[in-house]
Amino acid sequence: MRSSTTGWLLLAPTLFILALFGVVPFIYVMVVSFTQWNSFAADPTMHFNGLDNFRALVFDADFLKSIWGTLKFGFFAVVSEIVLGYFLAQLFMRDFPGKGFFRTIHTLPLVIAPIAVGAIWRLLLTPGLGPVPSYLRAWFGYDLNISRFSDQAFTAVVIMDIWHWTPLVTLTLLAALSSLPKDPFEQAQIDGASRFQIFWHITLPMLKPAILATVFIRLMDALRTFDEIFMLTSGGPGDATRFVGLYIFRVVFPKKDYGYGGAMSVLVLYLTIVMCWLLYSALVARRDLRRPE
Repeated sequence: MRSSTTGWLLLAPTLFILALFGVVPFIYVMVVSFTQWNSFAADPTMHFNGLDNFRALVFDADFLKSIWGTLKFGFFAVVSEIVLGYFLAQLFMRDFPGKGFFRTIHTLPLVIAPIAVGAIWRLLLTPGLGPVPSYLRAWFGYDLNISRFSDQAFTAVVIMDIWHWTPLVTLTLLAALSSLPKDPFEQAQIDGASRFQIFWHITLPMLKPAILATVFIRLMDALRTFDEIFMLTSGGPGDATRFVGLYIFRVVFPKKDYGYGGAMSVLVLYLTIVMCWLLYSALVARRDLRRPE
């Protein structure tokens, strides 16, 4: 009994901070989402409007388009980071000259703030200023202008996100690969299994928990991305990179429509939880089906 009380006392500061900065703001946003409120209007009081904000979201074409763009961005970015991070982790499992130096350089993007990452890539990709458009035009005759072509802007933000967060995936999968037992791999090699068979039947199932955790983290980050996109393209050209975080920002701050912005935030949180739950359920269900009776 005493040890249980001591444990709760030790957890109390952490639980208090989580409640103060997590639960309380969430409840506040939930309350605001059911109101019509502009604190800078002639009438700055909150007016309860029920589900009107959520009803309007269903018919908001710009919001739905931003959701679709965010999902596309998250899919291409997360899948690319998982694949590239796995191959880099496999590379770091081997010894080669300069391995320590390359690992250090590889992890540097993780220590850079997202807003600084956006500024760096904007300097690199701005026509007439950055080196990338100049070299592409001089060497390949390719005109790169992310402020004019929507497909180039979308590709640029995906590549920027891959550059920034692939080191995190690499470090996670590298730790998982280092902890795998060697016996199953040695037995598979003795039985004459190919590299693909070893990967598909041994390595991948053992890495599933690490891959699942990494996908959860990166998917949630990708769905709420804001700083990098705001600095690089500001959502342009047009609405090509106006992802849901940027759309909420433009509704809440320039328009001061806090109730509608709160409703969008709650809906995005709900969609994120549902997507993570579906992904987790699918992977767990497949594992249970393969488990022998």
